[in-house]
Amino acid sequence: MSAANGDNGNQTIWTPSNVITIVRILLVPVFVAALLAPWPEWFGMNAAFSNDWKSIIAAGIFVLISCTDWLDGYLARSRNEVTDFGKFMDPLADKILVAAALIALVELGSLPTWVVLIILAREFIVSGVRMMAASKGVVIAASMIGKFKTVFQMIAIVLFTIKGSHMVGDIGEAFSDTLWVFSWVVMLIAVILTIASMIDYLVKARDIIGLGNGANVAAIPDEERSLALKLVETARERHVTLATAESLTGGLIGASITEVPGSSDVFLGGVMSYAEAVKQGVLSVAPETLESFGVVSEECALEMADGARRLIGADIAVSVTGIAGPGGEEPGKPVGTVWMGVSTQDSTKARLFHFEGDRDDVRKSTVDAALEAFLSEIG
Repeated sequence: MSAANGDNGNQTIWTPSNVITIVRILLVPVFVAALLAPWPEWFGMNAAFSNDWKSIIAAGIFVLISCTDWLDGYLARSRNEVTDFGKFMDPLADKILVAAALIALVELGSLPTWVVLIILAREFIVSGVRMMAASKGVVIAASMIGKFKTVFQMIAIVLFTIKGSHMVGDIGEAFSDTLWVFSWVVMLIAVILTIASMIDYLVKARDIIGLGNGANVAAIPDEERSLALKLVETARERHVTLATAESLTGGLIGASITEVPGSSDVFLGGVMSYAEAVKQGVLSVAPETLESFGVVSEECALEMADGARRLIGADIAVSVTGIAGPGGEEPGKPVGTVWMGVSTQDSTKARLFHFEGDRDDVRKSTVDAALEAFLSEIG
């Protein structure tokens, strides 16, 4: 697997997509200056230009910056250059842009403070929840509510930026101004979606933040809990111990098993071997295997499974290595390609899967298949 999916530790920061992300951040002060600074006066322009075009030009800069978000994402995926740096900086750039725009609109008197407080509070709360989830090895997938929230926020900011040059008088005049009414309708939708998105995250993470009945239950789908429970019970009855070697799933198989109370009786541990160096140094995957066949291969899956079983001392070890997406596809290995290895004292075998869907779907399908592979091997 390529560096885009984390199976290779050698990532370059200065990819075209990351450069565009950095440029997007650097353009934020330009937008703020275009909106707040009295630059038309500096160039001797008349008041009519200042009132009618200043906000429109600032809105155009905001739209330009927003469009680069799509561009850097497209480049990262199409060029197979999804890096850890990009995953960190891309959402940060969006938050910086939105926060700067909202604060600037408050400074102009175009937007009331309560709107900004709701939107920024949501970002802080969700970021905190994500950090808590990540510290426990749990991935909380973003919902469509969050995506629609972002779209409406961006549109609302553009409208309020332009609306600043079409200010109205009393409330009666305000409701007779079509742009004023439309701007507020879009902004209120954005606020409602912002609150709904925050609630959605809190519900999904209720057990992680201590509002539920158990640890990480909300993050484990029902079907996986059922499979994991059956696996733990079966392994305990047969006196079989288990181990894992995970690449693309990043520990999700182990998390599903250990979510079951008493799983420590049968699950000895696992290795999260995202990087090639870990596959070689910890799981004893031969460098020649990685060089000749790559990390997403039958040979690598076999050696990962065998290495995990020997290292941890389990009766059965399951390994997974593949391409979860959104990028990282290779010739003959599209997104969704997953090799799974199963190692016992008697044999080591591998199986190829082609899962469909986005990154979360591929990882979930891989976890389900791994749990089923354990059960099949126990018999």
